[in-house]
Amino acid sequence: MSLNYSKWDNLELSDDSDIEEHPNVDKRSFIRAKQNQIHQERLQRKHQIETLKYERIINDGLLLRINKLITALRALEASEGEADGLVFQALIESAGDPADDQPPPRPEGVHAHVKDQPTFSRMMATLVDQVKKEVDASKTEDRYDGFVTGLKQHLAKVEDLQGQLLVKLAELEQEAGRKITSDSIRTGFNSSSVSKGDKKPPPTKPQAEAVKSSELLNPHALKRDPLKHADSISSGAEADIDEGAEDEGKGDDEERIEPSPTGKRFASIKLGDYRSCLQFISENPSVVAERETDGLLLEAFRNQNVGKDELARQCVHQALLLQYCRQLGRDGVGLFFKRITTKGHQAQKVFQDDVNQTYARIRTRSQEMAAETANDPDNSGGVEQIQLHAVEPGTAINIVVPQADSEDPVEKKARETFTSFPPGLRRALETGSLDEVNKVLGKMSVEEAEEVVGQLGEGGMLSLEEQIIDATTEEGQSKLKEIEAHEKEKTQEAGVQLTEDPE
Repeated sequence: MSLNYSKWDNLELSDDSDIEEHPNVDKRSFIRAKQNQIHQERLQRKHQIETLKYERIINDGLLLRINKLITALRALEASEGEADGLVFQALIESAGDPADDQPPPRPEGVHAHVKDQPTFSRMMATLVDQVKKEVDASKTEDRYDGFVTGLKQHLAKVEDLQGQLLVKLAELEQEAGRKITSDSIRTGFNSSSVSKGDKKPPPTKPQAEAVKSSELLNPHALKRDPLKHADSISSGAEADIDEGAEDEGKGDDEERIEPSPTGKRFASIKLGDYRSCLQFISENPSVVAERETDGLLLEAFRNQNVGKDELARQCVHQALLLQYCRQLGRDGVGLFFKRITTKGHQAQKVFQDDVNQTYARIRTRSQEMAAETANDPDNSGGVEQIQLHAVEPGTAINIVVPQADSEDPVEKKARETFTSFPPGLRRALETGSLDEVNKVLGKMSVEEAEEVVGQLGEGGMLSLEEQIIDATTEEGQSKLKEIEAHEKEKTQEAGVQLTEDPE
């Protein structure tokens, strides 16, 4: 019976008889050098395979974007305008989702000499610039056809390069699989069994965490299209923030609201230069974050306070530009720039009106603060607030929360008024502490606080009662003296009024 030994052909084995070393070279040293050479060739081949696979992934992304650009450019063939402007508009429409703009991470050791991996949008911008140079050099009369032809030529070059990479990759993989190595060893069959208990442990309740958030009076306003609606935000939401969460997050909020260096560089772009804005966002997608918008609005307020009106308006414009791109969804960046660069589009008027209104509010508030500072340079006046205090000595304001299960119609109506208050105010009323209620009222505007106090009075949730004073203590004796002095002053004032009355 003949035996088939072909399955051992892929084993790379050698013995001492196969080695013919130089007479002046030690045999063991020569064997180790030969082994190192084999390992180095294997590692180099593995690195080439990973590099070619990564380059094919990048080229696939470029091919997809070049085809989109050509399709968008052909759709604009009947449009009026210069060829360069049409190419820029087609580049915006074919930009796609900013989240997919970053290429996949490189494997370890692949293109290690390249420090910053360029984004797909940056690659496309470079390609368009190169095609533009070629069109300028050719001096063709129809620049539109020149751009389309140039893009098709580059598309063909990338496709040809993909074919070459595929052939080279197949050769390297075939060479790597020709020999059995330690890397190709794998576990053929393996199984394990783990016994599980019949009873599941009771789920543990997660610990409550302090949440730094505010409940909006109109939460659906954020879901609207910002290019179709411009809603204002209520100023009473601050009254619903817990004191503990506010104190804990104060330092983080102050640090987070500051604009980053990237945001400041974006704010320095001139108004109306949307091409530079789009290129900057494509190279720095993190600038679309909400904290950058808040930071730029704060920077606008600071510039307005020092008299830099143009710079303040520029910061407001760039801040709202980032906000619109973020709120328009996944394709927000491309959608915004497509609408804003289209002549006669309604989005231009909506956006400019929003910029003007926001800047007007910042300018008005800055003027009001300057006037307050001029009238009160020592800042002794403070901020106007509504606070509850008993006027008559010997009396106290008691807080009464309506019962939820009461059958009394009057108390039912008072309960409905109580449930209409913000959660922060309801919690303060349930504590029964006048100081806690005053803290919440202090966060509201004067008009809002006056309305709340009126509702509390109408609902019978505030009652004025005489205070029981213990005259056996020092504190009680001092309060008793204050009451007697106050009554004496009232009696004297009443006597003076009677003396002045001629009748």
